[in-house]
Amino acid sequence: MQLDVRRIIDIPGASIPFEYELCGDNLDFPSISTYKQIPKAHGRIFNEAGVLRMTGEIEAEMVCICDRCGTTFERSKTTKVDVILAEEESEDNPELFALQEETVDLDEVLSSCFIMDMDMKVLCSENCKGLCPICGKNLNLGPCGCRKEPDPRFAVLEQLLDK
Repeated sequence: MQLDVRRIIDIPGASIPFEYELCGDNLDFPSISTYKQIPKAHGRIFNEAGVLRMTGEIEAEMVCICDRCGTTFERSKTTKVDVILAEEESEDNPELFALQEETVDLDEVLSSCFIMDMDMKVLCSENCKGLCPICGKNLNLGPCGCRKEPDPRFAVLEQLLDK
């Protein structure tokens, strides 16, 4: 959706509110299985002494897949949005988004903010133990009983214990 900011570009102190439902197609992330509801964003675009700043929040309810153990779990996420809108994009500043003929592409800006705020690894809990590398059992449910592979550097000592 294109939001016209023409009426505030030349008026310092002016602002425009926005509410927007993000398109799920642009929010494809490997650890997100589904969205329980469409992520929603709200906020304002301000003219601060000739500089356009977009602030707000994106709220999402999703079903995620743990990157360590593979279980699904529900997660709520609130992403803060604070970006500057300019005539041209800058590769040096990822928080700077380009205006397109005095309009803002809300889907592009908000989707980018949401994806950039995602964790590199999505875990079901901070202390997730993951899966056993030998049998594949979820170690969060208890030990698996597999005998760990001995370190080959201690193989000679292992033979002494067998006798």
